[in-house]
Amino acid sequence: MAIVSDIMTRGVFTVKMDDTIRDIRHIFMQRKFHHVIVVSGGKAVGVISDRDLLKTISPFIGSMSERPQDLNTLNKKAHQVMTRDLVFVHENSRIIDAARLMVSCRVSCLPVLTDEGVVRGIVTWRDILTRIVDEDNEANTSRSAA
Repeated sequence: MAIVSDIMTRGVFTVKMDDTIRDIRHIFMQRKFHHVIVVSGGKAVGVISDRDLLKTISPFIGSMSERPQDLNTLNKKAHQVMTRDLVFVHENSRIIDAARLMVSCRVSCLPVLTDEGVVRGIVTWRDILTRIVDEDNEANTSRSAA
């Protein structure tokens, strides 16, 4: 039985509640991540996706039409943008259960947390699809060899 710890990303970037959107944007641009987990007191309290930033940041930043109020969108804090209703899984959750949770809650990632709320990793829809494709490729290779 495949479990979340088999496919999760362990090197997760976390940010604090008062980190700025400017800083989070920099993480996304430098690291090519699509999600960061917001922590407070060592526990996960929210998640921010690259799509959340796209909705928050003025589209005029970096253009000839940029105004001071556009730049101010970069000064917003993580807690102003994050998704607070955290949907998460544990490391020993089955991958299929994580996939069902993502579909039913309409989320693109699930933080992987301990019972105490400490971040252990993150699993995304891409991680799950990659696992499905890999398993299918292995099954096809086995059938071809037989």
